[in-house]
Amino acid sequence: MALGWIILLPLIGAVVSPLLARAGRDAPAWAAGAATALALLPALWHAPAIFAGGEVLTSVPWIPQLGLDFALRLDGLSLLFVLLILIIGLLVILYARYYLPKSDPLGRFFALLLLFQMAMLGIVLSDNLILLLVFWELTSLTSFLLVGYKHGSPEARRGARMALVITGSGGLALLAGFLLLGGMVGSYSLSVVLASGELVRNHPLYLPTLVLILLGAFTKSAQFPFHFWLPHAMSAPTPVSAYLHSATMVKAGVFLLARFFPVFSGTEVWFFLVGGVGLATLLFGAYTALFKHDLKGLLAYSTISHLGLITLLFGLGTPLGAVAGLFHIINHATFKASLFMAAGIIDHEAGTRDMRRLNGLWKYMPHTATLAMVAAAAMAGVPLLNGFLSKEMFFAETIHVQWLTQSQWLLPAMATLAGVFSVAYSVRFIHDVFFNGEPIDLPRTPHEPPRWMKIPVELLVAVCLLVGILPGQTVRPLLDAAVRGTLGEVPAFSLAIWHGFNLPLLMSLVALSGGILIYTLRHRLFALHDRLFPSVTGEVLFRRGTRAAPWYSRGVMDRFDNGSLQRYTAWLIGSVVVLIGAALWGGIELDGGLWTPIDGVSVVAAVILVIAAVGTVVVRHQRMLALVMTSVVGLVVTLTFIHFSAPDLALTQISVEVVTTILLLLALFFLPGGERPEVSMPRRLRDGTLAGLAGLGIALLAYAMMTRPGAPISDYFLAQAEPLGGGTNVVNVILVDFRGYDTLGEITVLAIAATGIFALLQGLRLPLPQGDLSGRRWARDAHPLIMAAISRPLLPLALVVAIFILMRGHNEPGGGFIAGLIAGTALILQHLASGIQWTQERLRFRYFPIIGLGVLLATVTGLGALLLGYPFLTSAVLHLDLPLIGELHLASAMAFDLGVFLVVVGTVMLILENLGRLSRQPHIHPPEEGS
Repeated sequence: MALGWIILLPLIGAVVSPLLARAGRDAPAWAAGAATALALLPALWHAPAIFAGGEVLTSVPWIPQLGLDFALRLDGLSLLFVLLILIIGLLVILYARYYLPKSDPLGRFFALLLLFQMAMLGIVLSDNLILLLVFWELTSLTSFLLVGYKHGSPEARRGARMALVITGSGGLALLAGFLLLGGMVGSYSLSVVLASGELVRNHPLYLPTLVLILLGAFTKSAQFPFHFWLPHAMSAPTPVSAYLHSATMVKAGVFLLARFFPVFSGTEVWFFLVGGVGLATLLFGAYTALFKHDLKGLLAYSTISHLGLITLLFGLGTPLGAVAGLFHIINHATFKASLFMAAGIIDHEAGTRDMRRLNGLWKYMPHTATLAMVAAAAMAGVPLLNGFLSKEMFFAETIHVQWLTQSQWLLPAMATLAGVFSVAYSVRFIHDVFFNGEPIDLPRTPHEPPRWMKIPVELLVAVCLLVGILPGQTVRPLLDAAVRGTLGEVPAFSLAIWHGFNLPLLMSLVALSGGILIYTLRHRLFALHDRLFPSVTGEVLFRRGTRAAPWYSRGVMDRFDNGSLQRYTAWLIGSVVVLIGAALWGGIELDGGLWTPIDGVSVVAAVILVIAAVGTVVVRHQRMLALVMTSVVGLVVTLTFIHFSAPDLALTQISVEVVTTILLLLALFFLPGGERPEVSMPRRLRDGTLAGLAGLGIALLAYAMMTRPGAPISDYFLAQAEPLGGGTNVVNVILVDFRGYDTLGEITVLAIAATGIFALLQGLRLPLPQGDLSGRRWARDAHPLIMAAISRPLLPLALVVAIFILMRGHNEPGGGFIAGLIAGTALILQHLASGIQWTQERLRFRYFPIIGLGVLLATVTGLGALLLGYPFLTSAVLHLDLPLIGELHLASAMAFDLGVFLVVVGTVMLILENLGRLSRQPHIHPPEEGS
């Protein structure tokens, strides 16, 4: 059964759930539950093979040139996370159906939840680094929408933005790390990377790659100092917290640590970076959780602490540390999801989560209280519950650490201290909520929730008990498979409840007794904590940073973005000169020994080109003369193309020159006159230096390229143009077949540019100037009769030439772009000769549909090849032998070329029409003397 269905089914459910919203509250929930349950089937189908030590791989080429394939990998580690994501997801869907109020749009909620589920499944199943990163970023986006689900709440919006900024920044670091890692091993395939651990650890880029990937993992799993986003994400609805912040999103970071454990672990750097951050997070989260009065706040910091514990276990770098980390991932997901759901039930039924008011709930909701107390005891590590087993394994692993030879006691002591605080906040959760007197001023009288709302909590608590009592019969097969998927083999370890009297057991007893003692002294500790620790938190620093960022950016923008086009150009050219100069410094050989003979005509053309280019700069303030000089440059370039036997380029160049010259004349018509601003000497020196350096650099680069031999790529295209592209005009075949993607992108950009110009000029009105810059008034006859008489017969002739150029373009010089420019020039001539109003009354075209039809036609031509099983935009050639006409060759590229033609004509005419409409006022002539 294909692995892709595991990802695809939640996506289908995300689409279907909102469509069923009108059918009632149950329909979206059923759709979401069905999609999640069906996604479980492929995972369970492959589970026996995974338990037997195998793995399932599937791959579909996506962009193989970039090393990107839609490759999926199901091994023991990914199976563990797939089961956690889907099973807990199914329970959360059932819980959410009864938790969320009737006013909430359940279709939208379940759609977002399933989109997140799909992204998480993509992370754990990806066998390609870039594909994993795509799903990684999708979790950040979808979690942003889920945390901000109550978009009317400022707290929810702040929490969502904070989560997105922190995890999104980590995603950028992860992207850089993956690019470095892929470059180190020569592949983005995860299977190749996992087999290259020795190469990676000995590579000079090991440290920066490790740091970048760890930044991605630490931000996603809320490790210190990036932890502060998680408590503020508790503004999300409780089902979101139960899913994202116990079993899925925050587990993505530790999944990354587990997945890359065989690649990066085993070094001192790994131990101190991963282990150090994990230990700091473990202690900080455990300590802070004790002082939180909000139920979800306590659970949030306890989640941070347990994520630090898992990170520390992987940071130890030992096989048994990884085993304990994987075991605690399972245990934490079960007891923390049940605790979040229990906290949601308490809030739902009592109306508050403040533990200073929630007292004595045992007698109001004993069933819920029992479930919550068992889950909290598992979190504290009480014997006969699953949390005790993994925490005892944790204590055992902290005793034997090879990197702390001088302070072997330090890590076990810190681990025990964290265990003390873990027990303390767990006891506080139990005692302050369910005992400790009577409730204080609750918004409503608490009672048991609906039956179906408790079932997910009951099932998760049952897992806590079963794993704690019968670990070998319940969780061992799945844990062994996950360990094998992580380490490649399963080291010897025991999941027995009793290992005799040993140091880990003593550490557990100290943690239990010390936690109870700390809780009895909690009031003194609260007062001491408030006195010693200021209110400056990571969240406060984040807000200060976000407030300072706009101020700093405004300062930078005021310095660089001052509206001066000259300054923008100077920065652009200067940056290019510096970057290319640094890249080529000492690494370019100028003379390759290959010289091309120079004839007298070429020298004359080059001299004219230089004179015209320099003249354009010199006379730039005389706009008409500067435009003539620019046209001379274009004309010489056209002649150069002719000289080097490039008729297609020559036709294109001369057509572009004509069209752009006319459009520039229209634009110049509206430019204001006035005195020329003075240019300071420093700016002259700056511009002259940049121009000289850029010109010298381009000249040296061109000289180096043209004086060395090289195998031209033209031989391939000359040989393959007719067999593969069905045409003898190699240039056109390249444009519509070999590089059809580029051409399709170019005409799409052209269409977007036309739309942008239309938007900029729409509604803009400029007064017509009364005369030229010399003060001479315009002629009274704006559209001379002789010009109109000559231009009108030229239109059908030009259109015939355009069609001729279009039809022959695949085999002779021509093509859609040149034909479009010729037709555009003919239409422009009509507007200039007879006026826009006269022309539009006779040519009633809407240019946006023409542009859209051109892009659509070019795209459909490519899709036709795709539907027939050929690569996108592959040309098809039909050979017909017709009576009288003879042999006829028809290529599908002609339809593509027609699309190019339509886009070019529509764009040129849309720009012209909007330039012509800048003023609807008639010419106003000054009165003649003596009148």
